[in-house]
Amino acid sequence: MSNTPHELHDEFPEFVEKIHALKVSDNHFAKLAEDYHELNRKVHRAETNVEPREELAEVDLRKRRSALKDEIYAYLKENA
Repeated sequence: MSNTPHELHDEFPEFVEKIHALKVSDNHFAKLAEDYHELNRKVHRAETNVEPREELAEVDLRKRRSALKDEIYAYLKENA
């Protein structure tokens, strides 16, 4: 478990410009990025005990974040 937020620009430094460009030009990607940001914040708040959750709920959040991150990565590769 890491208490460091997993921001998209940190997760995919090679795609920083592409992430920004897609956020402003592609509604689908913008929604994916916003969903990731919200989910990432929930994970971070749970990990730092700002908003504690049961362990299984926290694990579920991390799994959902990972799946969304995989979807975003595939989208970035497809639109590179």
